[in-house]
Amino acid sequence: MMRPKTKLDPTKTGTETEQLESSLKKLVVGQDEAVQQIADIHQMHLAGLNAPGRPIGTFLFLGPTGTGKTRIVQAVAECLAQTPRAVVKIDCGEFQHSHEIAKLVGSPPGYLGHRETHPMLSQEMRNQHHSEKCKVSFVLFDEIEKASDALWNLLLGILDKATLTLGDNRKVDFSRAIPGGDGENTARKISNSGLEAARRKFPPEFLNRVDKIVVFHPLGQNQLRNVLDIELNVVQRRVFESAGANAFVLQAIERLLVHPMSNLMATDQIHGGDTLCVDFDSCENQLVFLKGPGEPSARAAATGN
Repeated sequence: MMRPKTKLDPTKTGTETEQLESSLKKLVVGQDEAVQQIADIHQMHLAGLNAPGRPIGTFLFLGPTGTGKTRIVQAVAECLAQTPRAVVKIDCGEFQHSHEIAKLVGSPPGYLGHRETHPMLSQEMRNQHHSEKCKVSFVLFDEIEKASDALWNLLLGILDKATLTLGDNRKVDFSRAIPGGDGENTARKISNSGLEAARRKFPPEFLNRVDKIVVFHPLGQNQLRNVLDIELNVVQRRVFESAGANAFVLQAIERLLVHPMSNLMATDQIHGGDTLCVDFDSCENQLVFLKGPGEPSARAAATGN
């Protein structure tokens, strides 16, 4: 007797990918399409279904400056490798001439400075942030539209065979890398015109090897406020994680809050159980202390004296 078929849900993702998608949406504002495309590639990688002999995923990010193209690469590295510094960032504006490619792959033996050259795309550079949990590398080619033909040829080799040959003939394996290109010539009618601009700028053999082309959209006022909140939280974490910053903040609190409050209590302007509001007076450029509603107002300047 044949068992009844079970209907499956192909839209459901695994726990790791769900966590990545959720974390990225907290770090990158207003670019859900880009987050979704990265999550899809990540799920394919975890399932072992990404194309063999090629990088895990190749993305071309298009859109105006300040929309999060570089940030999303750093955010993925932060989520998977626990640090945004895991990204190997290549500023393509520095590689507009063929001879400058030596900074990426090193000079061949016999050339002046061969031994002093440290290739930016060496295996050691790629693996330096690997851990037991994450052995994925992140390579960002920033402002890729400025690259020289020599860099295009180098990229085609990486995207096609996931292999780069350095100047001394050492091979670098890019099969566990996520290369991303950041282009900025798409500020007009974003989606359609952005893709059309990409087709005009980039050769077909390059675009054919890109897994996902994502257009980043301009951010509205509410989204910009969310970006500000995220950045302020980052600063707050840095302050709390720094012993020196903690000491400075504690001194500032004592000088600007604790000492003025002790003066207010000593002069019977406030008593236990009172509500005290602290605000900043932009005209006087200092903190002011106000008794809560329903109480006689006591006002004192925080001068730190």
